[in-house]
Amino acid sequence: MSSPLLTRSRVPLRAVAILSCLPYLGLKTAWLTGSDIGIPEGSVLLEHRGAVAVANGVTLLMDACVIVLALLLTRPWGLRVPAWLLVGPVWVATGLLSPIMAGFPLQLLLGSGEDSGSEPFLHDWVFGVVYGGFIVQGLALGALFVLYTRERWGRVWQGRMWEVPGACFGTWPRTATLFAAAASVVPLVVHLRSACDGEWLRALDVLFLLAGVAGAVVLAFRRVPVLPVRVPLALAWLGSGAAACWGAWLTVASVVTTDDATVSLYLAYAGQMITGSLVAAAGVHFLGRRSA
Repeated sequence: MSSPLLTRSRVPLRAVAILSCLPYLGLKTAWLTGSDIGIPEGSVLLEHRGAVAVANGVTLLMDACVIVLALLLTRPWGLRVPAWLLVGPVWVATGLLSPIMAGFPLQLLLGSGEDSGSEPFLHDWVFGVVYGGFIVQGLALGALFVLYTRERWGRVWQGRMWEVPGACFGTWPRTATLFAAAASVVPLVVHLRSACDGEWLRALDVLFLLAGVAGAVVLAFRRVPVLPVRVPLALAWLGSGAAACWGAWLTVASVVTTDDATVSLYLAYAGQMITGSLVAAAGVHFLGRRSA
């Protein structure tokens, strides 16, 4: 690849991605150095300072990775990075950011629908700063990744499903997709029940799970042959990332903070991780065969 990547349209996108990280990194740095800015008295965060400090350190590093990715996606040396070293972190970032990008604006408009009787653990302005920054990061990083993949792997996601060679399909991805569909049943039921009980944001979990499984079904079984390849790939990418990454994150958060998560929630998180991982594996198989 000889293209420098740093085209006129990507310079502002890179700047936006990097600058949007600064408020979050600033908050995390302040908390790690002992500041209680944005944390009200009586917050549960003040009761678990050790665990919260570890979480703050991890999430600070995770958000700093967005800056690295923004540079990688816009510099010539980024084209020489092994695919797995780029795609993995971007998949995680997409999975964590997409539900926030969809859910936070809706929550501002409609409310969360969840019980607000408990004491807030952060001041309201913190959510605006943090989630607002995440939304901007997701938009900028997503645009940069699309431009990058179009240049490096454009032919992989071009065309329609009926044009894909038969070698891209096989028994293994179909088996993985069927197991993913089966594993999604428990989280679908748990989140759908929560949504019906008034926690309507859980409906987004349902939608991301369904999107991931639907994308995998189209890719593995060659359904809807007239569909552009990019559509099931996008569904599988977004759905698998959101399911697996948020399932893992919420599991760790519940264990570390000794949250009162129920058995059904832990089963739902496990189902999300299994579903997302299997859908991602089926997608990797498809992409590997298509790029061969």
